[in-house]
Amino acid sequence: MRLRSACLLVVFGLEVTLAGAANGAVIYNNLTPNNLMGLASRPDIGATEIEAADDFVLGARTLVNGASFVGLLVPGTGLTPSISDVVAEMYRVFPADSNTTRTPNVPTRFNSPSDVALDSRDSASGGLTFTMSVLNPSFTVLNSVQPGGIHLAPPAGDGPLTGQEVQVNVTFTTPFDLSADHYFFVPQVALSGGAQFYWLSASRPISGPGTTPVAPDLQSWTRDAALDPDWLRVGTDIVGGAPAPTFNAAFSLEGNIVPEPATFTFLLGGLVAVTLRRFSVRGKRG
Repeated sequence: MRLRSACLLVVFGLEVTLAGAANGAVIYNNLTPNNLMGLASRPDIGATEIEAADDFVLGARTLVNGASFVGLLVPGTGLTPSISDVVAEMYRVFPADSNTTRTPNVPTRFNSPSDVALDSRDSASGGLTFTMSVLNPSFTVLNSVQPGGIHLAPPAGDGPLTGQEVQVNVTFTTPFDLSADHYFFVPQVALSGGAQFYWLSASRPISGPGTTPVAPDLQSWTRDAALDPDWLRVGTDIVGGAPAPTFNAAFSLEGNIVPEPATFTFLLGGLVAVTLRRFSVRGKRG
């Protein structure tokens, strides 16, 4: 009976540990939107695809189970826009997942996202769920990269835009299973009524309460279907200037580091040893 109780205690201890891992924790945070730049980003649903990307770093294998990002909903010709689809993609850094034998049609691919996505989730296919909240009913960005504007400077961006500032919170039905590496996160939002989503820029360098600075911190990149598989740097290539600005994008990620097998073995062994010792001492006293 005592041995059975000891085994149950060990199992309970492991369940508590695993349950804590499943709850999720902030693994990257630069959810510090500002009004410097808005980047068009949308899936290929009824319009040409546009991808905007910003980077993050993982120091160990991690299950990414959620994300939040802040953007601008700019109305089209229809009624108040609503979100019809959300896509989240993960890219590695070039030259991973890329054709390195072709000649790029851009100034550089150094530190850009790769040619193709490593993995993706889509709300339309049940890969993720999302909620949206309005942060500001009227918000203006000083500059933007709009559909058709993804090309080398000049004209140094597409100018100001005004719309609803919103935060989109995403839960991945199946978490992204990512090894220790440098990645780019690409959120895409499809809107109703011809409206357009613009991902807002964020602090650079990363700063503010609760943020998680990374090194190196790469600038935001973007591309559309015409530029694919290449990418352009939002600040250096599209906006330009001397010196050219560089931008981060407003997002955070939640998830959990996956313990190495040796960690679980050590934990299990420790729980067993402590539990058996406890019951052995009790038996001697009895």
